[in-house]
Amino acid sequence: FHSFTISLFHHFTLSPFHNMDKPIDYIALSIPIFFLLIGLELLISRLKHTQLYRFNDAITNISCGIGQQVIGVFLKTFTVLGYVFIYQNYRLIPNMPQNALTWVLLFIGVDFFYYWFHRLAHEINVLWGSHVVHHQSEEYNLSVALRQSWVQSVFSSLFYLPLAYIGFSPVLFVTIAAFQTLYQFWIHTRIINKMPAWFEYIFNTPSHHRVHHGVNPIYIDRNHGGTLIIFDRIFGTFQTEQEAVVYGITVQPKSWNPLWLNLDYWVHLWNEFWQMQTWGNRWHLLFGNPGWHPADVLVPQHEFNAANYHKYDTTISPQINYYILGQYTLILGGATVFLFSADAYSLVIRVLLAVLIIWAIVNCGALFENKTWATPAEIARLLGTALAVYFITAASLVGLLLVVLFALGSIIWLLAVRKNYQTNN
Repeated sequence: FHSFTISLFHHFTLSPFHNMDKPIDYIALSIPIFFLLIGLELLISRLKHTQLYRFNDAITNISCGIGQQVIGVFLKTFTVLGYVFIYQNYRLIPNMPQNALTWVLLFIGVDFFYYWFHRLAHEINVLWGSHVVHHQSEEYNLSVALRQSWVQSVFSSLFYLPLAYIGFSPVLFVTIAAFQTLYQFWIHTRIINKMPAWFEYIFNTPSHHRVHHGVNPIYIDRNHGGTLIIFDRIFGTFQTEQEAVVYGITVQPKSWNPLWLNLDYWVHLWNEFWQMQTWGNRWHLLFGNPGWHPADVLVPQHEFNAANYHKYDTTISPQINYYILGQYTLILGGATVFLFSADAYSLVIRVLLAVLIIWAIVNCGALFENKTWATPAEIARLLGTALAVYFITAASLVGLLLVVLFALGSIIWLLAVRKNYQTNN
């Protein structure tokens, strides 16, 4: 069954511009551009003496994005399978013409159904659980665009099935959906104030999307558009940017651990589900608004504004930050190689590599939080990664010696900076 679904995915997601045996991952190809623009925004921030980035927050944002892409290697087959099945068996238009009008109509259709997924993901608890990760950051910069839930595609893919029923091919759908996602990268910035009025009226912009990320009462559940903002204007969810935006969510998870950030809301929902006294309340909890509680349950209400808001933060030594930066550079490189070469490995190897990548980004979060288990977990990861690289690449004894020396060097570096920090504190 797995090989059957893989072949279906490959057959129906060939690039319309290239004759290839596997789909082009436009988002993965854009990774260098993402980091180039993040670097440019960081430079502008320094030149203007504005603090748009915090190291721990930015690394956590990127870690969530890495996890989403790594998990997506296993999910993408199944998220597109329903679309392919409906297109093959039930499409209304057997031979949709492949012209500019079809592309424009599909673009509007993708953005329309994205709007409804995005809106309902803010209005229905179980869907909010699949999206909340993107809103957890208390900063607003280009790295936040990379902060994505690891399971959102499982839920969002269901909303696009009507496009398959109409008859838009999976080839065009995958392409348009990728570019619709890529558009949303640049709007996660405070560097750009306003675009020209005509552009602001039609398209989603940094100003509109800053509103969407705000927890200010006037901003909550507003501006759900992806590329276009016109659906918010039509369906009554549009809000202009007025007061200073407070970013984040109403109840912060207070963690730099990307795995926990993806699990936190689900654990919270699970616990609340069983605390409800009736099944009616339990179902209302799942499918009602986030934050819903029975009338007899008192829940503290928070009013957020820029003057009284305090961001979550932790303090570690600059030396530990340098260690994390050094390891993270290698993690990024390894994750990128994995994304582009995953199909070349067996399922077992893909799972092993995915576990190592997730383990690495979890350890970075633990180091930021100064967890007691962070050091032994990182030592185990370094040794495990060295052995995994040796066996997967079938390296020579010299290769084994090099990866072991790197692991031991990293362990010595880690122990030295951790000891120095604990001594000084």
